[in-house]
Amino acid sequence: HHVARVRIGFRSGQRSEQEGEGRHGLVVFLQRWAINTLAILVATHIVPGIEYDTAASLLVASLLFGILITFLRPLLFLLTLPLVVVTLGLFVLIINAGLLYLVGKLLKGFHVGGFWPAFWGALVISIVSLVLNTLTGTGEGRLRVRRKAANEKPPGDRGGPVIDV
Repeated sequence: HHVARVRIGFRSGQRSEQEGEGRHGLVVFLQRWAINTLAILVATHIVPGIEYDTAASLLVASLLFGILITFLRPLLFLLTLPLVVVTLGLFVLIINAGLLYLVGKLLKGFHVGGFWPAFWGALVISIVSLVLNTLTGTGEGRLRVRRKAANEKPPGDRGGPVIDV
């Protein structure tokens, strides 16, 4: 029998083990871009009102959205911090929706049909990105599943009752 232990945590400012083993910044960038592109592609299929004309316009839209999320969202987050706090973080979805809407306005081949398509699209993109980043280990959050033999005791275990969640 094996016991699976799940540890969820956030490490900001630290490099992941994969990056420490020689992964180049370009590979990480391309992986994040691919995840972002796939998340936006899923949103275009699920959310009415978000459309793209060509594969190239989808790629450019995902690149621009990633750049806006990386550089503009932290500033918008800081400026709207009271709203983010009062809404328990849900206002970040409004920020993401605004950035997605902006991408639709800036690019000819990518269309966002208004606030509600942008809002639902931002939600879908966030969920898909979270899942894919967790599966690939690309994002800041880390989900680890480690297997060990049932008779193996963790360090410091005194043999008392244990509840694994």
